[in-house]
Amino acid sequence: MDMWKERYEVSPFTQAVLADERADGKMISLVMEGEESFYVNQSPKHIVDYACKYFGSSLKGRQAGTRDVTGITHKAPIAIDPMSGMYFFPTISPQNVNCSWIAHSHVDMIEPAGHQQTRLVFKNQQSVILDVSKGTIWNQIQRTAQFRYKLNDRLQYVSKPQFDHVAEPPLFHPKA
Repeated sequence: MDMWKERYEVSPFTQAVLADERADGKMISLVMEGEESFYVNQSPKHIVDYACKYFGSSLKGRQAGTRDVTGITHKAPIAIDPMSGMYFFPTISPQNVNCSWIAHSHVDMIEPAGHQQTRLVFKNQQSVILDVSKGTIWNQIQRTAQFRYKLNDRLQYVSKPQFDHVAEPPLFHPKA
């Protein structure tokens, strides 16, 4: 797994954007996408913020949206793009440079993997060990599920017709 990319765009196939510190102290990302894993010369926060901006907001904007929908203020899950099901949750505070982002829809199961560590298994059976307790990850999964439910409920309400009938445009009557 020596594949490197300078940039990366999050997609519905992205499973995780993991923080990884280089020997020189620069924060880069290890991206898990399907059967592939590769390094990206950008921090997870930069990659996630760029993805949010691509879909018309920013990381801060998506976090504010989550707060308005659910009241969650710390370690808030975000909808990078709710239309394509891209909901991600942070492993720790996004202010921390070691914060990684996990795609909610790809998580299959979690299990303890040592003191304050969790093995997260994706639906394709790829896995990663996170330096966070199982309880913390479980909480993040549950909070993301609640956010998805509430946001989806709002989006369905907005897409329903609000009127019993649609007004017809006035008929054009040319002058005789």
